[in-house]
Amino acid sequence: MTLPARVLVTRPQPQADGWVRQLRAAGLPAVALPLIEIGPAPDPSAVQAMVDGLQPGMLVMFVSPNAVSRFGACLPAGWAWPDGVRAACTGPGTVAALHVLGVPPEAVVAPAPGAVLESESLWERLRAEDWRGRRVWIVRGDGGRDWLASTLRQAGADVGFLQAYQRRAPAWTPEQRALATAALADPEGSCWLLSSSEAIDHLLTLLPRGRWERAWALASHERIAARARQAGFGRVENVAAGVEAVAQALKG
Repeated sequence: MTLPARVLVTRPQPQADGWVRQLRAAGLPAVALPLIEIGPAPDPSAVQAMVDGLQPGMLVMFVSPNAVSRFGACLPAGWAWPDGVRAACTGPGTVAALHVLGVPPEAVVAPAPGAVLESESLWERLRAEDWRGRRVWIVRGDGGRDWLASTLRQAGADVGFLQAYQRRAPAWTPEQRALATAALADPEGSCWLLSSSEAIDHLLTLLPRGRWERAWALASHERIAARARQAGFGRVENVAAGVEAVAQALKG
């Protein structure tokens, strides 16, 4: 299999640069082209108020590494994760961010090794518990998929949402726009790594005249792959989450 001339990492910063470093270490020509920009929490005091109310038995679910880092940015120096409170997430990047935040490994709940990295797999680790009357916080940006929240509520949990960051379309630099234009002009030699349906929406807005029928994408979930096909991408492949899986797929 011929390697692409460029692998476009569309995750938000700083995750995009981390992926680029790891993919380049694997011998792949990765470049960062974020399609989502992350802003700070709109109300840091709401984060502090939630933290002040954490008690043993509660669960805090973080939807992404950015949810963890922006949550942490609202906390005072010296703050420590409270005993008896667990933190949940769906991916290894968020697990790593939780460890940086200071959450003890035994307090972290994530999908089982080898499972699909999504809310349904996380629920398999939680469903045996009695959730009646228990408080669950979901830390996220402005909106998102509500499947886990609905499932926990059906099980009796008291679920609340905390907005720890804002998502928006990026303001591309001239260099980034030139990179995107070059990728469009060389669809067979350019592979887009897509990890968000929202990122695809932003891409279509940023390049409204783009022709995607020959474009190549790797999508980290079937929902994202379906959105890419709907957007017009002619070659879309599903790939497991994580840098190693992406590198393996690109190397055939």
